[in-house]
Amino acid sequence: MATASDSPKREYNLAIIGGGISGLTLAITLLRYNIPITIYEAAAHFAEIGAGVYLGPNAGRAMELMSPKIHDAFLKTRTGNQWKDKENSWFTIRVGDERKADKDGFVRPGKKVGDALFDVPIEAKGERGGVYRAAFLDELVKDVPEHVAQFGKRLVDLSNASDGSGDMVLHFADGSMAQHAAVVGCDGIKSKTRPWLLGKDDPAASAEYSGKYAYRGLIPMDKAVDLLGEEVAANSSIFMGHGGHILTFPVQKGKTMNVVAFNSSKTWDNEKWVVTTSKADMQSDFEGWGPQVQAIIGAMEKPDIWALFMHPRAPTFTSGRLCLLGDAAHATTPHQGAGAGMCIEDSYVLAQLLKDAADVEGVQAAFKAFDHVRRERTQLNVETSKEAGMLYDLELYGGDLDKIEKSFLSRMQWIWQFDIEEQVKEGQRIMRGGKARKT
Repeated sequence: MATASDSPKREYNLAIIGGGISGLTLAITLLRYNIPITIYEAAAHFAEIGAGVYLGPNAGRAMELMSPKIHDAFLKTRTGNQWKDKENSWFTIRVGDERKADKDGFVRPGKKVGDALFDVPIEAKGERGGVYRAAFLDELVKDVPEHVAQFGKRLVDLSNASDGSGDMVLHFADGSMAQHAAVVGCDGIKSKTRPWLLGKDDPAASAEYSGKYAYRGLIPMDKAVDLLGEEVAANSSIFMGHGGHILTFPVQKGKTMNVVAFNSSKTWDNEKWVVTTSKADMQSDFEGWGPQVQAIIGAMEKPDIWALFMHPRAPTFTSGRLCLLGDAAHATTPHQGAGAGMCIEDSYVLAQLLKDAADVEGVQAAFKAFDHVRRERTQLNVETSKEAGMLYDLELYGGDLDKIEKSFLSRMQWIWQFDIEEQVKEGQRIMRGGKARKT
């Protein structure tokens, strides 16, 4: 792999908008190749939502390739299933809704509500596990030099420079501006770079409601074990039901059980995407579910509702000297646990293409190659993730557990068993003038 010592001299500088996981992993990798960058972060310091996120083996392989520092940050903060015989299981699948049971309480022969139906095995090489998002970010920040980041810079608009350079000008909420040869938009699902690139009136410029919302919570592991037993509390489970489902998995090195409880609605009418609700309202969403789910919901305090939005397909991720990356390009629902991993894949691929770019023309070629090799895979994840939510909520195949099991056992393999190095080679071939192959 190329390093700073054998990188070409750069005749440009890049702006990275956003200091979340996408922006930081991209920045750390670009710095390895002496690519001059500035990160513009809206907050007063690097910060991240304190929730659990899963990174699959595809993301693990990308992190190992892109930087030892990033991979070490992941290994330091990740948590997997706590039982050895469950370490290669993604989730244990259960029915959590008593309305799915027959008059004797069975959902399958010999299986009652809450019983393990089957495991979804991870059949791919690469480190994987859940991370507490804030802890992972705290580790990444340690490898970003202070002079690289500017804080309190909330982007409100972009424009083309008037000096004939072709540069882009960033306009911030505090009235300041900055000029850069090119810009990478890592500014998340509420991106300002996306509508500028696509056009503010384009239907794909803004995220749309997915039909699902979620309650999130953390339960101390000792309390979770008391409520559910060690096997359920210490390992990842999905409890399926009519119109909703519950995810539980260990985080913080097994000290905490992360909970995400999903439910459905046709519309989301509040301008805020995160709203406080009452525990009574949350419990009413899961009325009629089994004792395990009731115990989980009962242990969640001060619930917030998170509306789950997603991006429609965009016709491109780049235009001119602007490129979208991560959630700004393909924000997804969390149902396949692959959104953050796709963002990390993005960072690795774009960094490998930019390391060969000596000038602005090379940067634009890298952006176009990135768009070609990344857009279909990432947007397919958005669509199949929405479908997965319907699967878990018994909306895709109804209550046919045989079809549900077949879908579970096959649907994740294309995500996990992915040759990212081959994709980089394809992007590099395009940059050298090769004709783009159909994806």
